[in-house]
Amino acid sequence: ARLGRKRGSLTCRRGGWCTRLWTMAHKYPEAQRLETIDVYHGEKIYDPYIWLENPDSEDTKAYVEAQNKLTLPFLEKCSIREKFKERMTELYDYPKYSCHFRKGTRYFHFFNTGLQNQSVMYVQNSLDDEPQVFLDPNKFSDDGTVALRGYAFSEDGEYFAYGLSTSGSDWVTIKFLKVDGVVELPDTLKRVKFSCMAWTHDGKGIFYNCYLNQDGKSDGTETSLNLHQKLYYHKLGFQQSDDILCAEFPDYPKWMGGAEVSDDGLYILLSIREGCDPVNRLWYCDLKELPDGIKGILPWVKLVDNFDAEYENVTNEGTVFTFKTNLNSPHYRLINIDLSDPDPSKWTTLVAEDKKDVLEWAGCVKNNFLILCYLHDVKHTLQLHELATGAHLKTFPLDVGSIVGYSGQKKDSEIFYQFTSFLTPGIIYYCDLTKDDFEPRIFREVTVKGFDPSDYQTVQLFYPSRDGTQIPMFIVHKKGIKLDNSHPAFLYGYGGFNISLTPSYSVSRLIFVKHLGGVLAVANIRGGGEYGESWHKGGMLENKQNCFDDFQCAAEVLIKKGYTTSKELTINGGSNGGLLVAACVNQRPDLFGCAVVQVGVMDMLKFHKFTIGHAWTTDFGCSDSKEQFEYLIKYSPLHNIKLPADGIQYPAMLLMTADHDDRVVPLHSMKFIATLQHVVGQSPTQINPLFIYVDTKAGHGAGKPTAKVIQEVADMYAFIAETLHLEWVN
Repeated sequence: ARLGRKRGSLTCRRGGWCTRLWTMAHKYPEAQRLETIDVYHGEKIYDPYIWLENPDSEDTKAYVEAQNKLTLPFLEKCSIREKFKERMTELYDYPKYSCHFRKGTRYFHFFNTGLQNQSVMYVQNSLDDEPQVFLDPNKFSDDGTVALRGYAFSEDGEYFAYGLSTSGSDWVTIKFLKVDGVVELPDTLKRVKFSCMAWTHDGKGIFYNCYLNQDGKSDGTETSLNLHQKLYYHKLGFQQSDDILCAEFPDYPKWMGGAEVSDDGLYILLSIREGCDPVNRLWYCDLKELPDGIKGILPWVKLVDNFDAEYENVTNEGTVFTFKTNLNSPHYRLINIDLSDPDPSKWTTLVAEDKKDVLEWAGCVKNNFLILCYLHDVKHTLQLHELATGAHLKTFPLDVGSIVGYSGQKKDSEIFYQFTSFLTPGIIYYCDLTKDDFEPRIFREVTVKGFDPSDYQTVQLFYPSRDGTQIPMFIVHKKGIKLDNSHPAFLYGYGGFNISLTPSYSVSRLIFVKHLGGVLAVANIRGGGEYGESWHKGGMLENKQNCFDDFQCAAEVLIKKGYTTSKELTINGGSNGGLLVAACVNQRPDLFGCAVVQVGVMDMLKFHKFTIGHAWTTDFGCSDSKEQFEYLIKYSPLHNIKLPADGIQYPAMLLMTADHDDRVVPLHSMKFIATLQHVVGQSPTQINPLFIYVDTKAGHGAGKPTAKVIQEVADMYAFIAETLHLEWVN
């Protein structure tokens, strides 16, 4: 036995996978159960599937294969699978553009003709010129599984650093190009993860982050912890082994420090975070203090040396910096700090906190203007302000929806911004700020052939949660439907990490609405950032149950108002949203007909022990703490699977994960499905299937090629339609 300071572990015998199958409604592979006991603060917790935590063992590989051999034939027999895939391929085949952005003397943008696995980066000398291919990530692999993950241009636009990720892993390799002539440079930076990319204005090199001493392999299939991230400066033309260490935190292994170069190029700002909370330390270095250049650890000045609030750089005028902050302002505001007189008593407010709307981001353009994006009842608004005084100058006209793209730097005199909504794929606006009226014009508008948005409507309603808090929810459906509880519904949620679910365009969800007669609902539950930091805190740590209550109340409202019934209601979420869905199914299995759980966090007692999981303790808490253990064990999906009473069965469940997910490692889903099939799947009352599909050469979701996206949603909705007995409507 091995005993830790706060908990011990006793493993009695080796793990393994055996081939006996249960002769129930579905023949599930049985996973061998170990007599493994972990002791948390005096309480024994069984962990019988601990062997599934080793992704490289033959037992784990065999178990994954057996589960896929059960799930895939079921999906292949689903009547609408091929129809959905065909329709998805057809409707997803529309042009997708990013905003143009100016770097040096050139304009760049991303464009996907429709079904390309990865979007292509184009360059043009002026907006009127014909765009030329600058970087085509589709050429990095035959199947599109090598994706662009981050990029940065030098200040003059003549050099380009870009990150490449393989099979969806968070690990990145940084490479470099000379922009003129698109010349590949030999410089290569490896073992990069959760990194900044910040060029010094002389164009000689970039700051970046890496984990040089990561234990074992680093291909995205490992589970080892990511600790001791370091900040380096890479000089162009040199080997990575020559790179200069600029910041490290040996006494604080969880700290991660991202560098940013100020607009005037004279300061390096270091934002240090310990987890996912919107708080950071803020250090800076005055480059004028380095006459001989960057030679080693920088002489950091600790402007803010605590984790009390968040400070995001907007711009600076000399020593006066403008930051977006939530310091004593949960809806955020803009403040000015003069580095020459930095005492907090001298900090001044430039743009005050709004009483209701949340300031999501701010940027500086044309030297003297600020662009501010606010969230008003989960809908974006965009404003123009004066940098010198903070005065409001204009609110740009916007429909109900989201700003999903923006470009415009301090030295630019024009901005681009991209709008989307549940029924609008994308409108890009252009505004020339040298004109007196600041009037934006449509630069590019995309329509989808075969889909008429005027046939559908979006409504937003507010409903009370268990404690009376009003929760917003968007509902999208065909116009003129009767609220007679006759429609299948698809309810999506997230509820964590200060992330807001604003309106977004989803072809797959619209196919569900159009061809499966469905109703789409997105619940903006607590834990997100929809109403600022107080909304976030209302669904984190000891308040996490609020997220589950909010989501279950959303389901009840959809039923009460006549949109659907519990038997025709599907719930879906990914990552933290996967935790949400699994916890809600455990708590209310009677409330849902189907649940699709994507890359979910399931083991709330051990998540912090794998890859970057330690960073989530700011939102979840940690089982090392007795107080936090006591609320984690109450909702942890893995530890709360129970056979329902009174003949109630679990809804049909499909778990989806991937072999290269090094964000939420697949062991979470594997241990959950093994437990679920053992506890619930053996019951003669459990007719609904309890399946998992483990994809290969895929990760947590970022950079996923179009072909995989289409196949994934075809599988997901085929499962929903098959288990809820939905008919395809042309």
